[in-house]
Amino acid sequence: MTALTVLYQDGRLIAVAKPAGQDTIPARGAAAFEPLNLEVGRFVGARVFIVHRLDREASGLVLFAKDADAHRLLCAAFERHKVDKAYLALVQGRVAKEGTVALAMRAFGSGRIAVDPEGKPSLTRYRPLRPFAQATLLEARPMTGRRHQLRVHLYAIGHPILGDMKYGSPRPVGGAPRLMLHAQSLSLEGPGGPLTLRCEPPEDFTRVLDTLGPCDSSNQV
Repeated sequence: MTALTVLYQDGRLIAVAKPAGQDTIPARGAAAFEPLNLEVGRFVGARVFIVHRLDREASGLVLFAKDADAHRLLCAAFERHKVDKAYLALVQGRVAKEGTVALAMRAFGSGRIAVDPEGKPSLTRYRPLRPFAQATLLEARPMTGRRHQLRVHLYAIGHPILGDMKYGSPRPVGGAPRLMLHAQSLSLEGPGGPLTLRCEPPEDFTRVLDTLGPCDSSNQV
């Protein structure tokens, strides 16, 4: 595990870059790395409050509050969908244009989340950023905050995220040894005013992009 990467910090909150493979909070079973909240707390020298989470397999921006009042304010913004979140997702297949997925989701006893008409309303917007021969880099924006929302919605429309061992292929796909999902940016009203944060994708993400075959220039999206 590399040294903690701090993206932003003030007296009331701290934003850091989570690497793929690290839990945001302690999880069941053996873990390869210390959970991020404990690592951040040790860095700050005090307990920090979790505001939102990323899947263990994903990388990117995670925000923590340093006090209970800031925690309530930030959590309220997430609950009211007043947070603009953007992710990078490298998906299987060619996506020619932007779109919206409005499919309800619910959890099943196996721990999997799936599309179900009787589930909770869920909305995702996406747009293609870069085409490859057999994949597309998307910007994906979850307008609701359901667990595994991007993974389930993209799988449901036939474009699973590369490297997704749960909802995509049962083995690494297209040279992707990790889930190719990265939390890139977040904008919201913070305790001190409007705040926009950004986390560039790590080397293990960009390396996969560099190995993919180029798109046919005559058929660009």
